[in-house]
Amino acid sequence: MTEQYEVMNPWSEVDSPSVKGLAPRVDDLAGKTIGLFAIEYKGASRPILEAVEARLKERYPTSTFRLFTNPYNLVVADMEHLGRIAITPEMKDAFEAWAGEVDVAITAVGD
Repeated sequence: MTEQYEVMNPWSEVDSPSVKGLAPRVDDLAGKTIGLFAIEYKGASRPILEAVEARLKERYPTSTFRLFTNPYNLVVADMEHLGRIAITPEMKDAFEAWAGEVDVAITAVGD
């Protein structure tokens, strides 16, 4: 008896994800609330952002800063594509609250 296999095309048609545009750029950081996103898994992330904050405070003394830390990267913003990383609804709510408080955001990754 001859074995038969069905071959599937790996380039099948799929629904494309919705595209989100970038937020408009701000002209100036003076007086803005600047969000700092530190990824706890990357040990140098927070010290890098502390240095960035110090330099920005010198240049834009009227700006304020809001730090947000999370164990992982930006998957906190997209719970539908988490894979094996467990992001809780509370973590997502905290992220969305922080994002609503800031005018711009900066993140850093460092080992």
